[in-house]
Amino acid sequence: MVQCLAPDGTVVREDLLPDPETRLHLYRQMRRARHFDERGWVLYRQGRLGVFPPFGGMEASQVGTAAALTKDDWLFPTYRDTGAALTLGLPIARTLAYWRTSPHGWHMPADLKVLPFYIPIATQYPQAVGAALAEQRQGTRNVAMAFIGDGGSSEGDFHEALNFAGALNAPCVFILQNNGWAISVPTRHQTKATDLSRRADGYGIPGVRVDGNDALATYHVTREAVDRARSGGGPTLIETVTYRVKPHTVADDPSRYRTDADNAGWDAKDPVTRLRTHLLAAGLMTEQSEAELLADIAAEFEAALAEADSYPEPTPAEILDHVFAEPTPQLKKQRAEILAEHAAQDSAQNSAQNSKEQA
Repeated sequence: MVQCLAPDGTVVREDLLPDPETRLHLYRQMRRARHFDERGWVLYRQGRLGVFPPFGGMEASQVGTAAALTKDDWLFPTYRDTGAALTLGLPIARTLAYWRTSPHGWHMPADLKVLPFYIPIATQYPQAVGAALAEQRQGTRNVAMAFIGDGGSSEGDFHEALNFAGALNAPCVFILQNNGWAISVPTRHQTKATDLSRRADGYGIPGVRVDGNDALATYHVTREAVDRARSGGGPTLIETVTYRVKPHTVADDPSRYRTDADNAGWDAKDPVTRLRTHLLAAGLMTEQSEAELLADIAAEFEAALAEADSYPEPTPAEILDHVFAEPTPQLKKQRAEILAEHAAQDSAQNSAQNSKEQA
C-alpha cells in the first residue's frame, strides 16, 4: 500500500512529496471539506439541511484524488463525495441547496463538469466511461473520474465499466473508496477479497492501493493515473483505504451494527491531523497562519450559507426544469398539469380567505 506520511505525520517516502504549494493547497481543501461536514451536522439538527451522508475522516481520500483534476475534467461523485466536488470547485451555496433538496442545487454550474451526487449504487461508473470516450473522440486530453465505495465494487456496473474502459482504452480514473462499510455491512462480509485494487487485474488495467488517510500519497498516485490517462495510457483503478468514522447518514445509528473494536485505532489515523503535523514540522505552516486559514474558511462558509438562505422558495413545476436540456412532450404535459393544479389551489385558498374576511 502506497504511503507518503505515517499516521504521526513523519515522512516515509521523500520521493512522493509534492511541492510546498500543493501540500498547502491540499490542507486548505481538506479543512474546507471538514468544515462543511461539521457545519452540516449543526444545520441538520437545526432543520436547515436535509439528511446527508457525512464524510468526516475521509477528506484525504476525496481531496487528494479530486485535486489531481482540472475544471476541464469530469467528476462523477457518489452521495458521500461532497468533499471531492467542493475541491473541484462546486460552490458551497449550491452544495447546501442540493442537500436542502432545493432546485437551486439540482443543476451544476455551466463551467464545471460535475454530475449531481449519485444516489444509486455504481451506475456512475459506466456513465463516466461514456464521458471519457466522448472526450477521447473529440480529441481532447480531458479525463473522467468516478467514485465508488467498497460495497459498490460488488455491483455489476462496476465490473462492466472496468471491462468497457479497458477494452476501449478510455481516459478514465476509477476511485474505489474502501471505507470499511457498505451501509451496515462490513467489507469482510460482503466480499472475500482483501485487496480490492486487484480487481483491476481481471480487466487488464493498472490497479493501485493507497493509504486513503494520507493526502500526499493519494494525490501522488492519482496524479500519475490522471497523467497516464491524458497521454493515452488508458484507465486506472485506485483503491483508497480509509474508514467511515461517521454514521452512514446523519440519521443513522452506527452503534446498532458497529462496535468499539471496529473503530479502534482510526482516530489516530485522522487525515487532517496527519497533514497538519507534517506541515507544522516542515515549517510550511505556523499556528498563526493556520488560525488565519481557519478563519477564512469559516467566513467563506457563512457567506455561502447566507447566499443559500437567500434563494427564493421553489415553485412546484421546478421539479421538472433540469431533467432534460430540451423538455420532452411528456415533461411539457406534466408541467402544464402541475401549474394548473397549483393555480387551482391558489384560487381555492384566495376564495376561502375572501369568504373569511367577508364573514
